[in-house]
Amino acid sequence: MKKQSTSIAITFIWVGFIGAISFMEAWLKFRAPGIDTALGLGIGQLVFNALNKVEITSAVLIVLLSIASKEKKPIQVQGLFYVAVAILVMQSVWLLPALDTRANLIREGVVLGKSKLHLWYVLVEIVKITCLILFGFRSFKHLNTNNQ
Repeated sequence: MKKQSTSIAITFIWVGFIGAISFMEAWLKFRAPGIDTALGLGIGQLVFNALNKVEITSAVLIVLLSIASKEKKPIQVQGLFYVAVAILVMQSVWLLPALDTRANLIREGVVLGKSKLHLWYVLVEIVKITCLILFGFRSFKHLNTNNQ
């Protein structure tokens, strides 16, 4: 039960990181006095690459705790986690590298046309955080149901 509770706690810590960084820091940094586009992009790259490492670590810990506890969750619960991890993989191997490349070009002074990469990132981030919230609550419900 302790491993399952720890897994749920990690899930909600992960949700907190996403909420604080993707849905707050990312929007606010460009409103701060003295932050121009180049500096904001540099800060963004640093913060989002750190967030990505935290997310990967969280996902790995949840998987390891699930294996160690020999816990079998219904697919309706586990599937939410799989979707979140699939999105994390997509962000790690495609979206973040593409956004980094774009940010580097802009910081070098290259004028680029509009891109939908940020929109894609925000959309999949909304799906991912929703899946993680539901996964956390359903895991908690599953844990309580099995321990009665």
